[in-house]
Amino acid sequence: MPYDDSVPPTRRARPLLAAAALAALCLTTITGCGGSPDTAEGKGADASASPSTSPSASAAPEASPTASLPQGPLTGRTVVIDPGHNPRNREHTEEINEQVDIGTGRKECDTTGTSTDDGYAEARFTLDVSHRLRELLQAQGARVLLTHDDDRPFGPCIDERARIGNEAKADAVVSVHADGSAVGNRGFHVILPAAVKGGGADTSKIVKSSADLGARIAGHFVRTTGSAPSNYIGGGTGLDTRDDLGGLNLSTVPKVFVECGNMRDPKDAALLTDARWRQKAAQGMADGIAAHLKG
Repeated sequence: MPYDDSVPPTRRARPLLAAAALAALCLTTITGCGGSPDTAEGKGADASASPSTSPSASAAPEASPTASLPQGPLTGRTVVIDPGHNPRNREHTEEINEQVDIGTGRKECDTTGTSTDDGYAEARFTLDVSHRLRELLQAQGARVLLTHDDDRPFGPCIDERARIGNEAKADAVVSVHADGSAVGNRGFHVILPAAVKGGGADTSKIVKSSADLGARIAGHFVRTTGSAPSNYIGGGTGLDTRDDLGGLNLSTVPKVFVECGNMRDPKDAALLTDARWRQKAAQGMADGIAAHLKG
């Protein structure tokens, strides 16, 4: 669930470029892409979400950011992973409700995120998947930074999250999320930045590269996890374009959000709380990022 979104937005048409890129990837890597999927999404921050850990949270070992990295196909590349929300945001509602500038307007610093019906918080899910994703990318030689690692009382705010990727001069930034929509809404989708310009926002230089990054992640996510693209957003492509997310508007480097599934749907929740599936989700994202960086 995008951390700088507290109200269901008007959906934007995806760029033709992104759709074409995904279609090409589907033809070469997967079958059934864009077919009749089981999928998920929803917005609304859930202030009651519990930061309890998953019943099956056997997180992959966390590599030290300062550890010597192996040489590999991503050596010399920098990837920033942005775990959506913060497990303790719910304890700092005043701070996260403060408005920040997103270039085209103002929005809340952050939101609490959503949770499964049994209390597995989105913020815990995103950290777990982010740790797994970091390990996979580091194994290929990438320099990997996290915007936070459960090491601060709340946030960071959406503008700071964007700034971290920008200042790192990242080759790619991926914000990890899960949605909170109605039962029956299932599947994943990748959110792409729209072409926006205003205030401190100017995505003109990253729209094309972000679309490629998102399409490649979507294709590999289908193949690796077995999950279908969202059945309620993106028209079966698994891609959605938005102009209301500060984390995308303020980015000057290629960036996407990945909504891995719908925490409010029992079938999707069963996947999201399964450590083995979370490893597959991380692998799908890692493969998509690597494909983008390799060109």
